[in-house]
Amino acid sequence: MIKLNIHEAKTHLSRYLDKLKKGETIILCKHNEPVAEIRGLPAPLSRKRPIGLAKGQFTIPDSFFEPLPEDLIKAFSGQSE
Repeated sequence: MIKLNIHEAKTHLSRYLDKLKKGETIILCKHNEPVAEIRGLPAPLSRKRPIGLAKGQFTIPDSFFEPLPEDLIKAFSGQSE
């Protein structure tokens, strides 16, 4: 854990970015009193998700493709009573 006063953080934040990436936490202080915490974000996925992960696990009924009832359409558009 790194403690920084706000002035130092504003001036030298780019110096600490690599440490944040590695999992370090920065505590921001104002007059040496902690006021905030900065943490790095988790690394993004290194590869794209494959298509069809749930293939064969469920089926979509034919009724899914039928038009919605009129009262439901009105409810979605804010026209219901």
